[in-house]
Amino acid sequence: MSSKEQSLKSNTFHRLHQQSSTFVLPNAWDVISAKMFEECGFKAIGTTSAGIAASLGYLDGQSIPLNKMVETIENIAKSVNVPVSADIEAGYGVTVEEVLETVKAVAAAGAIGINLEDGTGDPNRPIFDISSQVEKIAAIKELSESRNMPVFINARTDLFWLNAGDSSTRLREAVKRAKAYQDAGADCIFIPGLTDRKSIKKIREEISCPINLLVDPEMPSLSELSEIGIERLSCGSVPFRATLTYLRTISEEIVNRQTFQHMTNGDVLSYRRLTEFIQ
Repeated sequence: MSSKEQSLKSNTFHRLHQQSSTFVLPNAWDVISAKMFEECGFKAIGTTSAGIAASLGYLDGQSIPLNKMVETIENIAKSVNVPVSADIEAGYGVTVEEVLETVKAVAAAGAIGINLEDGTGDPNRPIFDISSQVEKIAAIKELSESRNMPVFINARTDLFWLNAGDSSTRLREAVKRAKAYQDAGADCIFIPGLTDRKSIKKIREEISCPINLLVDPEMPSLSELSEIGIERLSCGSVPFRATLTYLRTISEEIVNRQTFQHMTNGDVLSYRRLTEFIQ
């Protein structure tokens, strides 16, 4: 991808976070899912680390080798015309230098944005210190600006996702981290696991930069999120898991009923259409 094309996609992605309503970001796990999302009208696509890892036989949480993750991100980015933001989990490293190498790799693969989480993967110390996370975000921002390399930083805090720390102070800590991450250069703050309306409104009141939430059946509706002022709603691994669920439905019908209704009804993509879709 040329630097001009990458810059244009970056500008488009930034504008999506400046609308008057919440935009939904679907998360792809391979080329065909990305192309389907694009055809259905989504203006940008994220990747799902859980979906990519599981599709290749790995657990989520940086178990998949980085080169395999980057290869999938590159295949996705090359297959669509819309901006692609990459989920790089905790950056596949502990040090700033390691995280920067990961950012360089996914940017070279065609991604114009990243998710960077503060979860450590260690149950005894589930969240990185604010200072170390701020250092990483600031370094990524400096790298992006010094190299004229578009990187939209979606800084994720896993406090609610992991139920980390004292529940009575969790919201306050999330606000503290969000402000620190924004000051360090984050373009957006991602808070998966935050679902109740009161807390969402509080976060919105406290943070001036765009906010990203994760789809959850217990959260307010999309229109309500727009009214609150939430800029972005990510689908995460839900589409991947929903696809697997339908595959199980097909399989159980064949095994238990010896019929093929779910995979032969008129809504199923034809072989010819699939071929056209890939071309």
